[in-house]
Amino acid sequence: MRHFLMALAVALLGAFSSVAQAADDSLYLALGSKPGIASLMGDFVGRLKTDDRIGRYFKDVKPAALAESLTDQICKVSGGPCDYEGAPMNKAHQDLEIDRAAFNRLVEVLQDAMNAKGIAFGDQNRLLARLAPMHRDIVTR
Repeated sequence: MRHFLMALAVALLGAFSSVAQAADDSLYLALGSKPGIASLMGDFVGRLKTDDRIGRYFKDVKPAALAESLTDQICKVSGGPCDYEGAPMNKAHQDLEIDRAAFNRLVEVLQDAMNAKGIAFGDQNRLLARLAPMHRDIVTR
């Protein structure tokens, strides 16, 4: 009987875990899955490169490579099936001397790109909430 209860508990936990994982991809789906995220990141990177306040941080960056890396990162952060294989945020930004104003401008540019793509305000906030912890690894001065 004890083994039966243990097996039942394991099966129930597995079922609940599957349901939780399926529900956890709601932001990924709201962003348009990988094609929607890729489109968003293409727009975002274009805006970053031409922004008069923070474009200098992106002048030597290859737009397609950055958009692809960001697509994988946002896909993963939003609950999608992607793997982000880029550098950890603290390593990628350690020598850039990014201040709070530059970080805040980047967030504004991302919001502009999300607005242009018609992403609902609530979904924008959910994405920004998941990205917010990266602040401490990106802002270095």
